[in-house]
Amino acid sequence: MLTANDFFDLSDALHADAFNDTVYVWDVLKSLGDYIQFCFAHHFPPGIHPEAQVHPTAVVNAKQVYVGPGAKIAPHAYVEGPAIISAGASVVQGAYVRQDVILSPGAVLGHTSEAKNALFLEDAHAPHFAYVGDSILGNGVNLGAGTKLSNLAMNSAKDPVTGKRPTIKIRAGDEEYDTGLAKLGAILGDEAQTGCNTVTNPGVLIAPRTLVYAMASVRKGYYPPDSILKIMQTQEVIQRR
Repeated sequence: MLTANDFFDLSDALHADAFNDTVYVWDVLKSLGDYIQFCFAHHFPPGIHPEAQVHPTAVVNAKQVYVGPGAKIAPHAYVEGPAIISAGASVVQGAYVRQDVILSPGAVLGHTSEAKNALFLEDAHAPHFAYVGDSILGNGVNLGAGTKLSNLAMNSAKDPVTGKRPTIKIRAGDEEYDTGLAKLGAILGDEAQTGCNTVTNPGVLIAPRTLVYAMASVRKGYYPPDSILKIMQTQEVIQRR
């Protein structure tokens, strides 16, 4: 229920190897930086491919970023890295790519959106005003405009002795799982979607093809596949006086 294969079809995924040796789906976030460095050494050396399209006003740290053929970096985007912008992926105007980010082929980080320690699988889109921190977006995922994948709980102050934050624990079924991560945003399975201005609390697992209504605040935990997460609003129309 909580493995990578429960959330994603990795049979043809370019970055399927990122999930090697993982037990739970969130484990990949612990080693994403190491996987990127391995790719730099063996598959995708840092630099901008001649067939990539990088606008002159975009800032790309070419020593820590691979930009593949056909990838697009739009005006005023900032790609700090380490990051892999795979062939055919897009970083749209004003977007911010921070450390340890992978955009798989066809993935989009959109207008004024930000990503950090995040993996976008094929055709995953965060097109408008999104925050994707310590998160994974499955194949064909679409985040509605303004979606925020919150990754740090408000009650996660550092221990004064150890200097460490508490780890995020997730309940799925009758069991609670300690992720071992102090920061964990959301994991969205293949073809899941969020409506506009959705906010997920730290530690949300949304299984494939599940839909989240606009304006929802999603509590941490596991949500099964092929579900709809609704919010109920009441509205009243009265006569102006």
